[in-house]
Amino acid sequence: MRRRKAHWYSSFALALCWLHALQGVANGGEQLQQLSRQVAAAQQVFWARFYQERTGTFADYLSSYAPGKELAHLPTAEEVSRQYPNPCGYGTGMEDGLILGGAMLSLLVDQYAVTQDRSLHDQAKSVFEGIQKCATVHGVPGFLARNVCAEDQRSVYINSSRDQYTHAVHGLWRYYRSPLADESTKQSIANQLAAVADRMIEFVRPENGYDFCRADGERCPLGICRMWNVQPHEAARLPMIYAAAWDATGDETYRALWRKYLPDAVVQSANPDRNMPAYAMLQMQCSLELLYELEPDENQKQKLLQIMQSVAELADRRAIRISGQLASKSDEEMSMLGPDWRAAKVWINQGGYLNPQWGPYREIWSLTREVGEAALVPLMVKGSDLTDAQRDRLQTLIAETNYLHRSSCGIVYHLAAYWKALFRAQVSE
Repeated sequence: MRRRKAHWYSSFALALCWLHALQGVANGGEQLQQLSRQVAAAQQVFWARFYQERTGTFADYLSSYAPGKELAHLPTAEEVSRQYPNPCGYGTGMEDGLILGGAMLSLLVDQYAVTQDRSLHDQAKSVFEGIQKCATVHGVPGFLARNVCAEDQRSVYINSSRDQYTHAVHGLWRYYRSPLADESTKQSIANQLAAVADRMIEFVRPENGYDFCRADGERCPLGICRMWNVQPHEAARLPMIYAAAWDATGDETYRALWRKYLPDAVVQSANPDRNMPAYAMLQMQCSLELLYELEPDENQKQKLLQIMQSVAELADRRAIRISGQLASKSDEEMSMLGPDWRAAKVWINQGGYLNPQWGPYREIWSLTREVGEAALVPLMVKGSDLTDAQRDRLQTLIAETNYLHRSSCGIVYHLAAYWKALFRAQVSE
């Protein structure tokens, strides 16, 4: 781990020097060194504390900063086997592993494009293997579990969501199209994307409420697995899955379904809720980015680009607001640890699922995540570059975040925004 950290530091330092020279930032020396240390620390923390080698997946939060005890709160195999506390694993730290895996794959693709760091091949492969485990360990083709229990390396919660699928498919697709994936891995990705698309074909039908269903084949009672007749920010996700499967396999069945659903998805996506949270903006942008890159019709391509630009503007406004909220918090508040969910004082009934509430920690966890998501969304628009204000906010965020004492998985989006900014600057050079 010591060698990996040193390598990261060198890579980050070189990348930051290049970016700041490009942007003409003055007073670079000391500032560059500080930012280099910060970014290296953030990536070191994410791998060392949130990553689970036994499953190849990431956890949602830390409940301790003591080495070896950071993830002591995670559900046991026995708890997962009886779907406790709920079939989504809400509140447990196993809720968003697939989202994090997809986000990390996309991050690594950008990092490699900037640095050509060959050690990223192994890192990306390990993240892919974690997603693959989520997709196969339960034996249900096309079902993507949120995470896998580290204790027995096979138990999963049976209720996934379209959000998990969105990030997983987006990350897998970007990995598939990058030099990081070898031919064998590309074939595995193609097989997995096809399995996901096949599940959509089988389950996402009018008579089934357009629901891709739980691992046990039952309808999701929360509506989070519905893939069509959804909100505008979710409308592009079904054609996105079919488009990704077609791109990886060349199967005309998937192409036909992509083209069938795309026109309505574009129309619906044009009027999203302007107050949607940053995570919804990011997931919307993930689906639109994939569709934009693959779209052969110039008219539709321009419509997709215009929607992405509109979402970017919404995210930029949200980033300003969230940055203000963060500035009002002390380092002590932001260093708050997550709870042992079993001892939660408040539980709510969510569609029949008992959900432990985190209390004040929920705001801290969300702010850490949303500020990175909101910074990332505008950079996903092809041809975009950081404005001076965006660069200053991202630089301030990285410089002032105490990554050694941050317990939210949201720090992955700080890193994702950083590498995407470097990638965009490189492309526009």
